[in-house]
Amino acid sequence: MSDISELREEYEGNALKKKQLEKSPVSQFRSWFDAAREAQLPEPNAMVLTTVDANAQPFARTVLLKAFDERGFVFFTSYNSRKAEHIAENPRVSLLFPWIALQRQIMINGTAEKISSAESVKYFASRPLGSRLGAWVSDQSETISSRSVLLAKLDEMKRKFKNGEIPIPSFWGGFRVKPEIFELWQGGPNRLHDRFQYSRSSDDAWNIERLAP
Repeated sequence: MSDISELREEYEGNALKKKQLEKSPVSQFRSWFDAAREAQLPEPNAMVLTTVDANAQPFARTVLLKAFDERGFVFFTSYNSRKAEHIAENPRVSLLFPWIALQRQIMINGTAEKISSAESVKYFASRPLGSRLGAWVSDQSETISSRSVLLAKLDEMKRKFKNGEIPIPSFWGGFRVKPEIFELWQGGPNRLHDRFQYSRSSDDAWNIERLAP
């Protein structure tokens, strides 16, 4: 067994206080997201999406956030993918933004639902050519014999759409995660990190509580 017990990073981030937080967790997310962009972190919109299958087995993978507002957080995928099948069975999901270089992370728990076709079409049209073709090529999460299968399908799609626009596949689109809980984590010295949780109250406002690290 490899002993990696000495791998350790001492966090020296500024203490996070409740009075510094925005009343809206989405506004607070925007502030930290903008800071991650300004710090030029690689893919600051990368988030770990966790779903649960019919046997209560969790699956986690990294996807890209493509839009957010008070309604929720949007990502795109094949509706035939494993993650989409899980969401159809159990729409409760978790998102995690690990901005480790800033000694910060945000976890969001909520419910995922498909966005409108119009929203999906608008975003699909903005994607680079290769990404639009790729949506047609991959039967996401299906077993394939080799990468050559994908390359052959890509050549087929290039020929098929060479003289016109590439339409959005009927099996592809976006999900919006409607948040119910936000947890902010700011690294602190001696493992005394700052954690704050936003949760919805009965009147749909947000309560903010400090959690022990």
